[in-house]
This record gives sequence, structure tokens and C-alpha cells, in this order.
Amino acid sequence: MLQFLIRRSFGAVLILVLISAFTFFMFFAIPQDPAMLACGKNCTPDALEIIHKNLGLDQPVTVQYWHFLAGIFTGRDFAVGHCDAPCFGVSFANNQNVWDTILDRFPLTVSLTVGSLIVFLIVGLGAGLLAARNRGTWIDKVFSSGSLVVSSLQIYFLGPLVLLALVYSTGWLQKPKYVPISEDAAGWFAGLLIPWIVMATIFTANYTRMSRSSMIEQLQEEHVRAARAKGMSSNYTFFRYAWRGSLVPIVTILGIDLSALMGGGMVTEMTFGLAGIGRLALDSVINKDLPMLMGVMLVSAALIIVFNLIVDAMYAVIDPRVRLS
Repeated sequence: MLQFLIRRSFGAVLILVLISAFTFFMFFAIPQDPAMLACGKNCTPDALEIIHKNLGLDQPVTVQYWHFLAGIFTGRDFAVGHCDAPCFGVSFANNQNVWDTILDRFPLTVSLTVGSLIVFLIVGLGAGLLAARNRGTWIDKVFSSGSLVVSSLQIYFLGPLVLLALVYSTGWLQKPKYVPISEDAAGWFAGLLIPWIVMATIFTANYTRMSRSSMIEQLQEEHVRAARAKGMSSNYTFFRYAWRGSLVPIVTILGIDLSALMGGGMVTEMTFGLAGIGRLALDSVINKDLPMLMGVMLVSAALIIVFNLIVDAMYAVIDPRVRLS
């Protein structure tokens, strides 16, 4: 397992370098000068030249990229001051430290992503297992049909409907907002409950159908039928053998869906007016803010890679054959 994690870590570093290089050099394919944004409307040639020098834009692109990579590990000096490692540069738009800005937005995005992940796994897997256990009954038909309807919904459509129904019309829930969990745990939960519900609903439908079909397939396996033939109870065989085996394809798809979950987080933040990393990424694209865009891309990619490593490690817990291999 240790050797596997070491190999995956080296691969993760390579992926992050490729992502950073692609983003960096694609940005310079844009004809507009990024220094013009920092210079403002009343920009003069002399002021523009100073900004080029202060931001390091007067150097070759390859040198700028090398300074960017080196700054992540050793820090970097700018005309506006020193940037401690990990240094992702200084924003072209507002001269703020990129890493500090990301750290400020990071807790909201992690809370939104992990919270919705927990919700749709619990609801989706629970509904799928319940449908499989009652296969052919009205319970199975309700969950199966409902998942088909829900899977057609989108966050930007479902979000306003939930706000109208649960906030503005009835007042049952409060309007979404972010409160740090360290300051007010109850306010943190209440402020993110609606985004969790909306974001999780989109993924719940797929995991309901997937867990149902996987569980039905596992119930037909020989080792499950052999356990029943030995006199084991249906509940024991259902949870001890069939349920555990049905999680393997779920974990596989979960690793693939992590990137979609991050993308869904961006749409959710925009829908409910939350200022997370997704909103920061969109603003950096609009403002052509390369340092901020690079920082957001690398942090998001690193987060997805870490989640995938955790998912891969879960295989060893769920399926003993992975440990043997």
C-alpha cells in the first residue's frame, strides 16, 4: 500500500506540473496585456512599464513560469513585498497575495463539497439499498421513478425553486450564507443546508440507481446464495456480503465524480451568492488574473487528487482482493 501511495504521489506531482504549464502558457496566448488591468483606465506608458517590471511581466514567459514554480517552494520577492512559500504570486487585479485569498475562500468550498458529498452518499446509497431490498414493490418503483425525474434537474434551476419554497414562501430555512464553523457551528450548518440539499439532489439520483443495480447483482452472486443456503439470516447476508460487494463500483464512480462535484460547487456558489473558490475562479477568468487563476487551478486539482487517493485506499478496506494484489 505504501509503494502504491508513493507512486500515485509522484504521478500527482506530474499532473499538477502539467496543469500549471498548460494554464500558464495558454494565458499568454491571449493578446490582451494583463498589466493593463492593474494599470487602470488612466494608464500611461511609463506606469505600464513600471507595472510590467513590478509583476515580472518584462521577462520571457519561460522565465516567468520558472519563477512561479520556484516561488511555491521557496517564496518570491515582488516590488510590493516578499511572498512567503507557498507563493502563488500576487493578483494582477488587486495586488493581494493569491495564497492568502485562496485560504480565505477555501473553508467555504470544502464545507460545501464535503457536506453535499456526505448527504448524497447517505441518501443515495440508502435509497438504492432500500429499493433493492424491496425489489418489485411500490417502494422500488417510487425510488426508481423518482431518481429518473431528479436526474434531469440542474442546480441553477432547482436552487431558486428551493429558495422560493423553503425561504421566501414558508420561512422554514434561512437564506444561504457562510459562517465559519469555529465561530458558530449551528449557524454554519443552517447557512449551508440549502446548498447541500440542492447540490446533493443532483448526484443522489445517480447513486440511487447505481447502488440499486449493484446490490441486485450482488444478491445473485454465488457466495451470497451459499451463505443463505448455510442458514445465515437474510439481514446478515444482505449487509455482510452483498452490501459490501456492491460498494466497489460505487467507489469507482465516486472517484470520477469528484471533479464534477467541484464543478457543481462552482455553479452552487454562483446560484446562492457564496464567495468560495469556484466564484474566485470565475472572477479570475473574467479579470484575466493569471496568478489567481493558476493558484485556484492548482489547489482545486490537488484537492481532487487527494480525494482520489483516499478513494483508492478505500478499495483495500472494501475488497480484500485489492490488498492481495
